[in-house]
Amino acid sequence: MLPFRPLFSNPHWQTIAGACWPRRIDNTRFPVEEVYYRTEPGTEILVHAQRPASPKATLLLVHGLEGSSEAGYMRSAAQTALDAGFAVHRMNIRGCGGTESRSNTLYHAGLTSDVGFIAGQLRRQWGAPVFVAGFSLGGNMVLKLAGELGDRARDLLAGVCAISTPIDLRACALALGHPRNWLYQRRFVTNMSARLRRRHGLMPALFSLDGLESVRSVYEFDDRITAPFFGFDNAERYYGTQSAGLYLDAIRVPALLVHAKDDPMVPFHVYDHPAFRTNPNVRLLAVDHGGHVAFLSRGPFRFWADHVLIHWLVEVGNKNPSEVVF
Repeated sequence: MLPFRPLFSNPHWQTIAGACWPRRIDNTRFPVEEVYYRTEPGTEILVHAQRPASPKATLLLVHGLEGSSEAGYMRSAAQTALDAGFAVHRMNIRGCGGTESRSNTLYHAGLTSDVGFIAGQLRRQWGAPVFVAGFSLGGNMVLKLAGELGDRARDLLAGVCAISTPIDLRACALALGHPRNWLYQRRFVTNMSARLRRRHGLMPALFSLDGLESVRSVYEFDDRITAPFFGFDNAERYYGTQSAGLYLDAIRVPALLVHAKDDPMVPFHVYDHPAFRTNPNVRLLAVDHGGHVAFLSRGPFRFWADHVLIHWLVEVGNKNPSEVVF
């Protein structure tokens, strides 16, 4: 494992600095192509594709809650992968990245169909299984997809990586309600509410604002907006069926989960899961510090999680997965 020497030991400094830290991506050396995938009637997904001259493999990246393909962690992960010789496809979840007008539904943490469709298109285009990596909510999606597919995943996925992932959605939504997390809670709710209002303005018959004014937490948003929209009735039913933790035992492709024990949004106790002891395909790499989707490091590897991801991709590509050790 690449050594991790945290730039900050305080998880909130890590999380906030990680979100604000400038991250470059070389669009001159690796020109960006905008590709829209029609994953189902009424839904088009925007993917930003970049590739080196002779890519060694294909990597699909999936962002987190209220993120986009331009999120800092997506950009730095893409740059690191491109420099290592991987073709990279940065996916925008439904309605994100300025695509509100291109989808007639919301998104949710367990909506795997778009990721699976795009991975399938890339699989056919490049003739080999695709690596998929997700951050936070995107990590829940990619793990759940791998578990849903079970043995069938081997034809589609070379492996999946999930970074700072809320594998127990209920526990993580409740953790956001802790007073120390008020800043993250407020930011999520503000952005989720603003996006819903934009979508209501575009398609008022499809997106209702009923109950939105009284929403003060992610749990309340999911309970009053997300869950009913997708027919889950309430947040408890939504979280209880869509959390990736329910699918870890069924994963049959290499899966790496990277997490910081001090993540303020995803309490580490959710990783006390039997799959890490019983399923040889599932590996957990946990470090003491790192915050949420941050992992800012001292030394030459500032964005440590990006280098861990690429190291893992190379190892899985070159070895039998059982030989990959972290």
